[in-house]
Amino acid sequence: MGQIVATIKVFPEDIVIPTEDLKEAIASSMPEYATIHRIDDEPIAFGLVALILHAVMPDSGGDELTGVEEALRQVEGVSEVETLLVRRI
Repeated sequence: MGQIVATIKVFPEDIVIPTEDLKEAIASSMPEYATIHRIDDEPIAFGLVALILHAVMPDSGGDELTGVEEALRQVEGVSEVETLLVRRI
């Protein structure tokens, strides 16, 4: 069994939410099988900054990615979650 890395864009609910606080909340909400490789900031418009999350998880053919997406949606301050890319490593 290998691993995959998923690139996920996370949109905050509002521009007043500090990105560092959101990054910490995201890191603590990840399921135990997934780890965060990197989180980048991506300015969108008018002060809104999306987070580009690179999460590593097992490639077991199950619903690991769905579990990560659901965990991210449950984080306070997250408006939308969009998976951009999934690749094997």
